[in-house]
Amino acid sequence: MKILHTSKIEELELPMQLKISFENVYMMYKKYASTAQEKHPYHGAAKNIIAEFKKHPILREGFTDTSLLDTYSEQIEKILDPLFPEALQLNEIKAASIPFSFTSFKFSERFRNIIDNAGDSYELSVRNFEDNLFYIHACTMILHQMYGYEVDLKRPFFFDIPNEKTGTLKHYRAAFNGDFGKIEPTKDAPKISLEDYHLLLNNFDNVAIWKEKFPPNSYVFKGFGIINLFDVTTDEIISDIRTNLLRSDENLILDLQDNIRKFYNIPDLKLGYSIFDNFNTKICETATNKSNSIVLHKQSEIACNNYFCESIMKTVFQKKEAIAISDVKNYGINTNENSFFKNLSSQGIQSIALIPIKATGNNDLALLEIASPRPYELNSVNLNKLKDIIPVFEVAVKRASEEYQNVLEATIQEHYTSIHPAVKWRFNTAANNYQNQLLQNVENPSLDAIVFQDVYPLFGQTDIKGSSIARNTAIQQDLTTQLNLAIDILNQAFSQHKLPIYEELIFRVTSYLSNLTKGLKAGDEIGMIDFLKRDIYPVFNHLKEGESVANKQITAYIDRLDPKLQVIYEKRKDYENSVTLLNDSLSALLDQKQEEAQEMFPHYFERYKTDGIEFNMYIGQALVQNKRFDELYLYNLRLWQLQVMYELENLAHQARTEMRHDLRVASLILVHSTPLSIQFRMDEKQFDVDGAYNIRYEIIKKRIDKAHLKGTKKRLTSPGKIAIVYSQDKDAREYLKYITFLQSKKMLGSYELVEIEDLQGVSGLKAIRVDLVYNKNYHQDERISFEDLVKEISS
Repeated sequence: MKILHTSKIEELELPMQLKISFENVYMMYKKYASTAQEKHPYHGAAKNIIAEFKKHPILREGFTDTSLLDTYSEQIEKILDPLFPEALQLNEIKAASIPFSFTSFKFSERFRNIIDNAGDSYELSVRNFEDNLFYIHACTMILHQMYGYEVDLKRPFFFDIPNEKTGTLKHYRAAFNGDFGKIEPTKDAPKISLEDYHLLLNNFDNVAIWKEKFPPNSYVFKGFGIINLFDVTTDEIISDIRTNLLRSDENLILDLQDNIRKFYNIPDLKLGYSIFDNFNTKICETATNKSNSIVLHKQSEIACNNYFCESIMKTVFQKKEAIAISDVKNYGINTNENSFFKNLSSQGIQSIALIPIKATGNNDLALLEIASPRPYELNSVNLNKLKDIIPVFEVAVKRASEEYQNVLEATIQEHYTSIHPAVKWRFNTAANNYQNQLLQNVENPSLDAIVFQDVYPLFGQTDIKGSSIARNTAIQQDLTTQLNLAIDILNQAFSQHKLPIYEELIFRVTSYLSNLTKGLKAGDEIGMIDFLKRDIYPVFNHLKEGESVANKQITAYIDRLDPKLQVIYEKRKDYENSVTLLNDSLSALLDQKQEEAQEMFPHYFERYKTDGIEFNMYIGQALVQNKRFDELYLYNLRLWQLQVMYELENLAHQARTEMRHDLRVASLILVHSTPLSIQFRMDEKQFDVDGAYNIRYEIIKKRIDKAHLKGTKKRLTSPGKIAIVYSQDKDAREYLKYITFLQSKKMLGSYELVEIEDLQGVSGLKAIRVDLVYNKNYHQDERISFEDLVKEISS
């Protein structure tokens, strides 16, 4: 008899001793061996087996020494044979086993084959079942059999059994028949009361209590069990696929490929995934770019009509039905070796299945691709196996599509609208009110006005100085270069052919150059470019067709033109790239710092890119829910803003070494101590100040950066300084305290108090202009801690 040992009985800690006994089987045979059952077909066999029991009474009495299973193997085989019908030997996966130990000693033929193929070192063990759980399971058996208390702890046992011959791993669910065993208490077994039962129900995880009520070996299990295994490999694979499809990490496709390999029992099967764009009739990578598509094979997209055969186009992309190509070579013959065939052949693929799955609401399809390096391993027959898996993929594709749409909506909200997260709660409230009106059939339902009253504004900007002059200079330099190159070509042409037209064109180009030296006027750029395209380029085309000495110069001229604009765009490109680099760097730093500021106290924030950046902030009780606003947070935000201005200036100063065009910035802060109201403008989809009085604040914002110091021609804003504009002296005293603090951190230098010239509709403004201390070793991760800020504004 083959015995499959796992845990030794004597090594198991359980509330009951495990005693192997066949007494219950004996009682069954005794019934059939009685004279009353003489005509029963089992009568004769039962009498013979009863005789065996009489010869070996230990088989009824029971034993714990598993070596006796070998000693009495012949008798045990004979006793248990009727429980293992010959007709079911190759169908049932069944074994006689000791509960909890899973030491098995009588097998159906199919079970024996499975164990033999698992290898000599394999031990039958339950997946994910801890020793403590076995102990509690045994206790619940006692509660049921001895006391009649029901405890629903029915968890299936699973076994993972390898096959060394095929290299696969099979999964089995076990059902245990305990009809051939009984539980008896020892003299040391405590009596379990109803209170004990309730205590146990409330302390499942506390094994100490279970051991107190059911001490180890305080009961005896006498008998054996019948374990039946059911192959659930396919169910397990589908479950694994479902679990994997809930993920979105970079190993997803590889793990799914492993699942499908097990499902088809093809160890080198390949899995791919792509999206069919029905509108443009092309296949492209998924949004996550993790598809490893077999169809695309290193291409980002392909045009389907010129790639697939007509049969695939109709079946997969029009009818949306799966298709299998069982022999790729034969497919190549039938399609005159089309592009799809060549792609598959280059990858060593000889059979493939394409399964379309509806992806989104716009008729796009997700294309699941399964391929094998051997012909006929994937075919129209085993394609039907996927019917149980496709619904799982459909759910996952729909979820992924919805998640991606949510990402798109979040991106739109973050970058294209003004619904800042800090105030989104108010929009949710308004939307909820509107929906309730619709549900209640309110006549003419309306959206609430989104207004926040008594909020404090903060405004700041870091502006590129002289941006208009720098842009015009770059245009002049590019046009001058282009006109000089044109003159050189015309001079060469005139030297070869003394045509008056060349001389006339030289005169006109020279005139344009002369005008450029005097400055660029409105319309000059468009006029010169139009002149070049209308009058010069046709001459160059004529010269290229002949054997002109200027051919090389014309080629060099064309090479320097921007391919889209057809003009020299070098200095302007340097300028624009420098502006973009500076703006992106400043914006990224400000956004990073803003996230930290939100943690201090939630507030509304919006940022704009111009030639530089500017930003608005609003803080106050009306903007928040379930938080109490204190002016301490306003002071903190003002100090934070001043520090961030310093950091933006340092970043801009360092960026000068990386830019092709040297750009400098000047910074400004506008202080407004009186709270105001802001309202969301539905037509403009952004917040704006509300009320005529508050309009003055917006007027100041728009005009202040161009203002001069009173009685001078000097601009208020200047590189190397931060200008802090205010109208009340108490604001100056507050900011001088912050400046003194930042001076102690060697971030700011000396300052001056100045008056600002009267602006249209605005007078009486003053400013503090404070020098910046540029730090050569500045790093944007440096910052003053929140604790430092609170300490300073509280002092």
